[in-house]
Amino acid sequence: MLLFGQWSQMSLDTLLQFIGSLAVTAAAVVGLFQLRQFRLSRARTSALELLHSFETPEFAKALLLAYSLPDGLSREEIISRLGDDFHLVYALTTTWESLGILVYRGEIELDLVGDFFSGPIVISWSKLQNYFRTEREVMNRDTIGEWFEWLRDRLVDSESKIPPQPAYVEHRNWRPPTKR
Repeated sequence: MLLFGQWSQMSLDTLLQFIGSLAVTAAAVVGLFQLRQFRLSRARTSALELLHSFETPEFAKALLLAYSLPDGLSREEIISRLGDDFHLVYALTTTWESLGILVYRGEIELDLVGDFFSGPIVISWSKLQNYFRTEREVMNRDTIGEWFEWLRDRLVDSESKIPPQPAYVEHRNWRPPTKR
């Protein structure tokens, strides 16, 4: 009888340890699933915030002004040509600067920024690079426009590996995801 009581107690201890291990494993799996859902939600929220923050008439005007500049203008020519609208284009470049920092820190994915703005960022830099290079010399500060240039470089690097294709070509066979 004593032997059966000891075996029964040992089996109960083993069963409780097994249940405890199973509960910890299940909690870890649920935690990993919730972490994945959180990351997806964060990426979706970032994309929506990114989209909404640029849907302003001032942003559109600044982009059109930047696009209208010929390549190779000097800092003085850019300032002169833009006149009273220079501040709009400068605000545009600080937006690119901010996106560069967010990408570097992992708050926004480079692919997401690229999908939204690779062309505008690369074109803006080609139009305004002489402004920033001269501004760095004048101010004796190499960090002026640093993240804008860094972001442009990352986008160009990315596009050198996989050349950009317009969405209407790359995703021509796209179908809406099925609803669950």
